[in-house]
Amino acid sequence: MRLMWKSVDKMRCFRKRSMFPFLGFLITFLLFFNLYMDDGYVLEAEKRQLGETLMHPANSERYIHTFRDLSNFSGAVNVTYRYLAGIPLPRKKYLTIGLSSVKRKKGTYLLETIKSIFDQSSYEELKEIVVVVHLADFDLVWCENLVQEITRKFAHHIIAGRLLVIQAPEEYYPSLDGLKRNYNDPEDRVRFRSKQNVDYAFLLNFCTNLSHFYMMLEDDVRCSRNFLTALKKVITSREGSYWVMLEFSKLGYIGKLYHSRDLPRLAHFLLMFYQEMPCDWLLIHFRGLLAQKDVIRFKPSLFQHMGYYSSYKGAENKLKDDDFEEDSIDIPDNPPANLYTNINVFENYDATKAYSSIVDEYFWGKPPCTGDFFVIIFNKSTKISKIKIVTGTDDRQNDILHHGALEVGQKSVETKQGRQCNSYITLGEFKGGNIEVTNVDHKIGFDIECVRIVITANQKEWLIIRTISLWTTQPVSQLKK
Repeated sequence: MRLMWKSVDKMRCFRKRSMFPFLGFLITFLLFFNLYMDDGYVLEAEKRQLGETLMHPANSERYIHTFRDLSNFSGAVNVTYRYLAGIPLPRKKYLTIGLSSVKRKKGTYLLETIKSIFDQSSYEELKEIVVVVHLADFDLVWCENLVQEITRKFAHHIIAGRLLVIQAPEEYYPSLDGLKRNYNDPEDRVRFRSKQNVDYAFLLNFCTNLSHFYMMLEDDVRCSRNFLTALKKVITSREGSYWVMLEFSKLGYIGKLYHSRDLPRLAHFLLMFYQEMPCDWLLIHFRGLLAQKDVIRFKPSLFQHMGYYSSYKGAENKLKDDDFEEDSIDIPDNPPANLYTNINVFENYDATKAYSSIVDEYFWGKPPCTGDFFVIIFNKSTKISKIKIVTGTDDRQNDILHHGALEVGQKSVETKQGRQCNSYITLGEFKGGNIEVTNVDHKIGFDIECVRIVITANQKEWLIIRTISLWTTQPVSQLKK
């Protein structure tokens, strides 16, 4: 009974302390409302909600008692969240970016992460994203101070509906005492990683209906420029193929992309096995259970770990992603196409893998002969601005194309070998196994239907085509959503 009154008293204090930042936020909103009406997001219903308290009352029943309801994996977990800054808006966005943050012993990187997300996005991209920050620490004074700082620095984004700060009350958490000691982890480590699983589960649950896609970041991350445009290119290129999780960083729980429709199941999954293993290990099992066997990770990485001190005991964590590139806008478009070759393919290193931007995927064939070809047939004629082809790999530097030409064609027809173009123009010769041609659309007078690599001399070495990268002249605004 004493514990219950203590909890209620803490909540009362938090409400009182939160009234001043709320009033400041309300005044800021009224001052800037007319200035930002061009965002078109603030509706009558939302203005009424702003008059309500940002602190929603929490159900006092501990979340552990609701575990019996987890058999309904398609539904949301029943949690009453506290809204600390911002409110959910009715229009579904393209992408939700989720961050979960707790108090660190040696400072915080959260504000820098939020700033990087917004600074590295264009105005058009900002219209399509919403950032949700889950403050998952039970120190309410720390939460209040951080909310005040976030509100002061990012008021415009909060008003425009691009930034929400939430909290799942402690009453909803399962017991964090007496947990399984898997992997011989010390008790405090087990408690930390188990709570983190629940933190992420509540964040995923909240974000279910906010957008079409969901990206998980950690709270100490730097973003590449125009990362949303790069994401759209990749998602468009995967159209028609099955995937559960796409990865845009090789580190931790950074840069992991999901369909929003899968978030309820993932939230339930993390809650069911919260004390079994760390979240990044659980994610591997989750995608496997949903029939995505292999990792689908893209280069370059769009997100970089920037923190030096972990949220666990302030331990040093200087991991960096060496595939990260600050400027991601140069990711190739690779429009939808079919690929054919008459070169003997080795095992499962088929032609389509040369056209993929997935890490460690490439075409590998047995020694080609004069006249052999590798051809890309677009689904529809396309204006191409640049073509770049790289052969060989770092560990197989002799498996390059020693003698070959790059051609582009038009007027495709059906043949016994599949659809082919009946006329080609040569753009250049391979040198050192590679070729790059720019301003293609200025050098030829037609839209391209075929891109062909032709072997111009026999070679003894096998052939690896590591990447085929094509850039179109299609405006970003016309990318599929």
